[in-house]
Amino acid sequence: MRGFVLFPLFKTTLFDFMGKLQVDILGLSASPHTNGAYALILYELEGKRKLPIIIGGFEAQAIALKLENIKPPRPFTHDLFKSVADAFSLHVKEIFIDELHNETFYAKIICELGGELHEIDARPSDAIAIAVRFNAPVFVTEEIMNEAGIREEQKESEEEGEEDNTSSFIQEEPQPGGMPAQSAALLELQGRLDDAISRENYEEAARIRDEINRIKNQG
Repeated sequence: MRGFVLFPLFKTTLFDFMGKLQVDILGLSASPHTNGAYALILYELEGKRKLPIIIGGFEAQAIALKLENIKPPRPFTHDLFKSVADAFSLHVKEIFIDELHNETFYAKIICELGGELHEIDARPSDAIAIAVRFNAPVFVTEEIMNEAGIREEQKESEEEGEEDNTSSFIQEEPQPGGMPAQSAALLELQGRLDDAISRENYEEAARIRDEINRIKNQG
């Protein structure tokens, strides 16, 4: 289990040498079929990709309340963290979503205390709920955005010609007897992914994206 661990870092951290993309919150979307789960949609500030992350209802509420500047009658856990941090002059500098394993995202809260930098291991949902309370920037690795980001399809100009939208997902060469089973599955999933994106159903798009990645990894 990944716990909360405080490690001192040098002034120039490991993260300074990793490919980082700054993202912001586009919104939260809910589906009646996910038992209270929400899709937190992040978008890259200098690009066109979106990154859906499935989070729990409590964390979604904590993020939404702060974004809407609604103060709950009693402090949420993330509000308590903010109060304790302020009391001890702990400053949250940034959030870094730096790992993706088995469809699970991991994050670090980068803090400064007494002139020293520290990292706190956290779930992205908790980290972002804290980030909005500190107005801290959020970053993801370029590798994660390449693997899990979703880009809305753009109409190509006639000069460029039409390209196969599924080429990046299909690994095998077509066989004389017909399309390989894996390729056919990826083709169908890509069509469903495009449809989910066009409907802005990012929670469904995230599930389809993960299924595409599973099939690709099996190949």
